[in-house]
Amino acid sequence: MTSTTQPGPLWSPGPDRIAGARITAFQAWAADRHGAPADGGYPALHAWSVAELDTFWAAVAEWFDVRFTTPYESVLADRSMPGARWFTGATLNYAEHALRAAEDPARAEDAALLHVDETHESTPVTWAELRGQVGALAAELRALGVRPGDRVSGYLPNIPEAVVALLATAAVGGVWTSCAPDFGARSVLDRFQQVEPVVLFTVDGYRYGGKEHDRRDTVAELRADLPSLRAVIHIPLLGTPAPDGALTWADLTSAHTEPIFEPVPFDHPLWVLYSSGTTGLPKAIVQSQGGILLEHLKQLGLHCDLGPEDRFFWYTSTGWMMWNFLVSGLLTGTSVVLYDGSPGYPDTGAQWRIAERTRATLYGTSAAYVMACRKAGVHPSRDHDLSAVKCVATTGSPLPPDGFRWLHDEFAEGGMDLWIASVSGGTDVCSCFAGAVPTLPVHIGELQAACLGTDLQSWDPSGKPLTGEVGELVVTNPMPSMPIYFWNDPDGSRYRDSYFEMFPGVWRHGDWITLTDHGSVVIHGRSDSTLNRQGVRMGSADIYEAVERLPEIKESLVIGLEEPNGGYWMPLFVHLAPGATLDDDLRGRIKATIRAELSPRHVPDEVIEVPGIPHTLTGKRIEVPVKRLLQGTPMEKAVNPGSVDNLDLLHFYVELARTRSRS
Repeated sequence: MTSTTQPGPLWSPGPDRIAGARITAFQAWAADRHGAPADGGYPALHAWSVAELDTFWAAVAEWFDVRFTTPYESVLADRSMPGARWFTGATLNYAEHALRAAEDPARAEDAALLHVDETHESTPVTWAELRGQVGALAAELRALGVRPGDRVSGYLPNIPEAVVALLATAAVGGVWTSCAPDFGARSVLDRFQQVEPVVLFTVDGYRYGGKEHDRRDTVAELRADLPSLRAVIHIPLLGTPAPDGALTWADLTSAHTEPIFEPVPFDHPLWVLYSSGTTGLPKAIVQSQGGILLEHLKQLGLHCDLGPEDRFFWYTSTGWMMWNFLVSGLLTGTSVVLYDGSPGYPDTGAQWRIAERTRATLYGTSAAYVMACRKAGVHPSRDHDLSAVKCVATTGSPLPPDGFRWLHDEFAEGGMDLWIASVSGGTDVCSCFAGAVPTLPVHIGELQAACLGTDLQSWDPSGKPLTGEVGELVVTNPMPSMPIYFWNDPDGSRYRDSYFEMFPGVWRHGDWITLTDHGSVVIHGRSDSTLNRQGVRMGSADIYEAVERLPEIKESLVIGLEEPNGGYWMPLFVHLAPGATLDDDLRGRIKATIRAELSPRHVPDEVIEVPGIPHTLTGKRIEVPVKRLLQGTPMEKAVNPGSVDNLDLLHFYVELARTRSRS
């Protein structure tokens, strides 16, 4: 989509909004102190930020007053990807920055966190309380023998205890990792067993959709299969007593103390996130304390325009990188809203009700939720007082044009000047490549621009940059939050293969992208076969391992398709064992297996019997070509016939695509 088809913006910021934006003040300051362009607005600032990468990131650190316990020797000692070396010689602590607002006596009793459950009533945790709890828990972790580099895990919903546990882990120099409690034991163990945690924080269950879900049996399974554990901390969300041998949350956090922050090297690991590929265990992505600190200060403080007067809500779970991103709102002194519950309980408009009751200023959700509200006839600004909301941000999948129009019209009806920020990034960098810019216009169906410090480009297969055409999303310079390594990848081969195989030395993300001639960005969905549902990515290998344990299933193939209307269709194709029948009972057992062992988000929309599963000549299931066929790509463009073991099997998917296009 280019300016020839997009004649004018849906929304433009007024002069007051531009003048008051933090990014405007940053540009003027950087022009005075670091040689940034004073004129030319955001496009000029972005061009400078990628051309003068070292200077830009030094300016970000100075602007946000990053506290280096030991000063850095150079900003970027090595630009190579992978392997970039940032702020060499520096030491710092992420948690110290996240709790800095508590040092101001005027803010100590303000809400750092607002916890909301399905009653939609909010419970505040003040800055003083948060700092005291983190201090107490950090001291207890040290007493348990947790040392810098040790892994600490959480099987937790989006509750204040999870934030405290993350920050206490970071304060002692430990490495945090978490999964949401709707993940089954096998899915959690596939993640946690890789990193061998020494401490596990758990709940006894969680509430979702008006029901209580007991997870004590799953917790017992985790404890049994994680021999590295030295301690388990029980959080009685459902009110049950601690199991034998477990410590209790209340005992560890009751004595509020001033936290002690361990100075760690800039590239010291902060947390492990998981992003699945098409084969093998989930990738255990390790990001650094310093890299995340700087990237999130830039993203939240400049792009999202957050500050002490704001309240930041994003619907997420602890199993998605957006939870880590949400917690980092604390870095800007912002009050963070934590919602633990169903996104649509007791009705589709639930998230808007949360925004109303918490007075959220930045309201983040998924594109799928926006489209569900539109379909359900929800009227956000008519039904709720959303006068505090300045920005509605979406991610997880591209927001369709109808979603932009609907949001704009719904808020305009209430006389509100709404900034719509569709953003796109990934677990792999725990940040955004493109999205929110408070000083730029919004065009329907487009992300406003590439982010500062990110040399985002669209390339054809030969590595030629494209404008106005669909290509591979690539980043040609390093970002501080790129993984420092994958856990359980000693020679770095899996890291290199994940992002640098197609274009050596250049990050290839796995999304289709168009850069328009007016500087905006259009994301078209995944160019690989990763399943990205409701923002939570899972590899097809996870699905195959679970489903093919059933004796009736000889082999399977799962595809995730982004649809033009904003939906996401995820069919599972099954090749049955001789004598088996795909009846309602087998369909139910397939779905129940995925729900229990992996995630309810990744239960397929349909289970479809096929005569066989196509493979490459080396035996790999053909996923991306099948995805392209289902999107309507002609056979001759979707697949190289000479690379397929049985070309006739592909005709089934061609015919299915025709049938779907007619319906």
